[in-house]
Amino acid sequence: MFSGQSFRFLLFCLFAAFFRLASAQTPVHITPPAINEGQGDPSASKHDVYRAKPMRMDVDITLVPVTVVDAANRPVITLEKSNFRLFESGEQKDIRYFSTEDSPISVGILLDLSFSMKDKIDTARQALHQFFENCNPDDDYFVIGFSDYPALLADATHSTASIEDKLAFAFPHGNTALLDAIYMGVNRLQRAQYKRRALVIISDGGDNHSRYVKNEIRQIVQEADVEIYGLGIFSKVFKTYEEWTGERLLTEITETTGGHTITINDVQKLPEIAANLSRELRSQYVLGYSPGHGAQDAPWRKIKVQVVQTVPGPTLHVYNKQGYLSPRN
Repeated sequence: MFSGQSFRFLLFCLFAAFFRLASAQTPVHITPPAINEGQGDPSASKHDVYRAKPMRMDVDITLVPVTVVDAANRPVITLEKSNFRLFESGEQKDIRYFSTEDSPISVGILLDLSFSMKDKIDTARQALHQFFENCNPDDDYFVIGFSDYPALLADATHSTASIEDKLAFAFPHGNTALLDAIYMGVNRLQRAQYKRRALVIISDGGDNHSRYVKNEIRQIVQEADVEIYGLGIFSKVFKTYEEWTGERLLTEITETTGGHTITINDVQKLPEIAANLSRELRSQYVLGYSPGHGAQDAPWRKIKVQVVQTVPGPTLHVYNKQGYLSPRN
């Protein structure tokens, strides 16, 4: 009989022999180094980080989401690559990537619950119902209500019915902390499920109760991969300074991100317009281009996209992110 020590030595010899045999018969696969090592996953979307960065491939590619609507704010989805012209800092760039897709999106709803919304809240609830009816079923949502301060009303969920149930108990009161609500919404979207992210604001005025100021929020949204859209319910006769400046405030914030603000003079049209906006979010184009040599040295890259209409027709409106910081900044 073998002693304990002899038995362990025999097992070790058998295991070593088996390992050499297996190694001789099994090929060894070596993973090549990542392209542009140190720059992250080359296949990752630019939405993977807080600041907008180009997607890394064999060359630098910057992806630009683009929305095109007609005069009635209805999405235009029939355009081809040849219909677009793209410029960076005034220089036209070749469009090397072009796609259209209805991919899921994480959406934060910012609902104005200040006292001035008292007579509009029922219509706002109807508008959200229409928005949800036209969305991609895989989208997920959260809702922030804001008056004197922003508060989370519904956490991230695919269940639009549960959101509508909770909104039935939301009643307007107090002031308007719009800018604080935008900050809270952008921050929460950094933990969202999907890479495509948007905020939709429903409000009838400006801001009169936030801790943050416009320039601070403008810088935050400029660096975030979040598109912001505003449904602004503005009467033709403004009653307060905040209401008078509300449309301009929303427009400046939303267009910085590649979104836009829709001015609504008749509150009864809000549900229809909300449905159009939901369809618009499902109808984006994505353009990709190479920034070229020397672009890394520019701290801010300004982007402009134009649509070339090959046949006469109504004027089309183009919305895209105005630019982004160089990855080295």
